[in-house]
Amino acid sequence: MSYVIDRRLNGKNKSTVNRQRFLKRYQQHIKEAVSDAVNRRSITDMERGEQISIPTRNTHEPVISHGKGGKQHRVYPGNKQFGTGDELEKPKQGGGGAGSGNASNSGEGEEDFTFFITKEEFLNYLFDDLALPNMVKKTLAKTKEFKTRRAGFVSEGTPNNLSVVRSMRNAHARRIGMGSGKRRKLKELQQLLLDTEAQTPADEVMLNSLKEQIADVERRLKLIPFIDDIDLRYRNKVKVPTPSSKAVMFCIMDVSGSMTQDVKDIAKRFYILLYLFLQKTYEHIEIVFIRHHTSAKEVTEEEFFYSRETGGTIVSSALNLMSQIIEDRYNSEEWNIYAAQASDGDNWDDDSPVCSRILAEKLLPAVQYFAYIEITPNQHQALWTAYQNLSRAFANQFALAQIRGPEDIFPVFRELFAKDRVKEAI
Repeated sequence: MSYVIDRRLNGKNKSTVNRQRFLKRYQQHIKEAVSDAVNRRSITDMERGEQISIPTRNTHEPVISHGKGGKQHRVYPGNKQFGTGDELEKPKQGGGGAGSGNASNSGEGEEDFTFFITKEEFLNYLFDDLALPNMVKKTLAKTKEFKTRRAGFVSEGTPNNLSVVRSMRNAHARRIGMGSGKRRKLKELQQLLLDTEAQTPADEVMLNSLKEQIADVERRLKLIPFIDDIDLRYRNKVKVPTPSSKAVMFCIMDVSGSMTQDVKDIAKRFYILLYLFLQKTYEHIEIVFIRHHTSAKEVTEEEFFYSRETGGTIVSSALNLMSQIIEDRYNSEEWNIYAAQASDGDNWDDDSPVCSRILAEKLLPAVQYFAYIEITPNQHQALWTAYQNLSRAFANQFALAQIRGPEDIFPVFRELFAKDRVKEAI
């Protein structure tokens, strides 16, 4: 059997192009496997890749092989039980063999083709078709990061930046310029020498004088250096600042007594998924973690996911804190502001209208997008009812969704941050 592998335009990594071509061909199978992996394993394990299995029938490749010709005779040594024309019984089901394929009642089956995708490839498929909505680059922030770029040639530099081609070109031009007059004079003297020699009788004094002049011109031509210091040119590289858009993401989570450990775990998974998405999508983004029960406070990432607190629920405390942080640190004219709030929907009855008012008057006019997820298998709570009016009044900046169980995390995440929700900010 022969295999034809196309490795044209490959660099040092000769199998990279073939691997990318393979992943593109089976993109749909890989997407399905990645989606299953999200529900099957903890989202905190997103730092590693994934084992992907594809049925063998979907990996058939066209091959070039020699056709069978003429008569063939095969000898199978070691057969003491069967003779020509004997029929073999079909293997019984439930044998001791084990395999990764799919067996059938007809005795036939298919093995699965298994391969491993890296963490980067896993995240690419995991976050495919996702984007933060209303991403508007209001200003380009000053950054301390620089990128090296080519900026022509200079006459001084280090040997490793020497441009041989440009230096030789300069040397050739210099030799032509310095020797053109001497070569012209040399041709004139050589022609005069020929004319003098053709005369009869020849003037010996004139001949000797011409030969001395010719020798002097040739000597001066040889003194022109092949390459000189003034010919050397070095590649010039300068550092230029790399502009980036300013963005901040607020993560707000309810940790009150009504939030059971299972509900908190779902909220943690959602934010871990969101955090990984932000890390992959944006190189420069700040994340603010806010936890709340009857009071709210800004915490670190470690405290946000793993510390334990309890108490009643006053959601407005978190929204007020977010508003204060924006006022103190994030000017809405310079920053792209996003927020995601997770809660079971339980709140003091008098506080839900306050939350709606804070969002409508303070937060939504300043943010590009605010997503609210309610984690409960039951009916919607008072907070959802208060937020529904906002979703209609601020359709481009506010969205809400319900998560009933762990299996809903990824579909809801894709719904809230799908590319088709991307619109220009008003």
